Amino acid sequence: MSSMRRHRSLPVIGSIILALMLTMVPLPASIDTYRPDWVALVLIYWTMMLPQSYSVGIAWLVGLLLDVAQGTLLGQHALALVVIIFLTSRFHLLMRVFPMSQLTATVFALLTVYQFLLFWINGVAGVAAPAASYWAPVITGTFFWPIVAGFLSGLRFRNLARS
Repeated sequence: MSSMRRHRSLPVIGSIILALMLTMVPLPASIDTYRPDWVALVLIYWTMMLPQSYSVGIAWLVGLLLDVAQGTLLGQHALALVVIIFLTSRFHLLMRVFPMSQLTATVFALLTVYQFLLFWINGVAGVAAPAASYWAPVITGTFFWPIVAGFLSGLRFRNLARS
């Protein structure tokens, strides 16, 4: 990998690692239910902006890492992330021109699909969890989307300016 390409991929890899760390950091039980899906938000952003470089394969690998880190069924998050990242890569040109309000509604729909897939997989496996643990992250993730998108856009443009 050339040094220019490696230099450009550092913000992406760093933000994915940060999202994994934010997902794994211990929180009190009262607020842990409301933890946004940081990994899904970051992967949606990078897939929307750089679909040729970061797409379904990265989602699968990061999903497997998330499964191992959280001790869930192996492949559960990987499958859910692959589905929403496939949808994002399929419609990335359309999503990039959306105003922030419409993009936030689209991210809400993607996070809903993500949580529904996790709910369905856990249901098939017989893992019971309260409904709030599935649907609260959709609301908080939608709330944090403009902040995450703004932060990652600034990171992306700062990195392009240095190149």
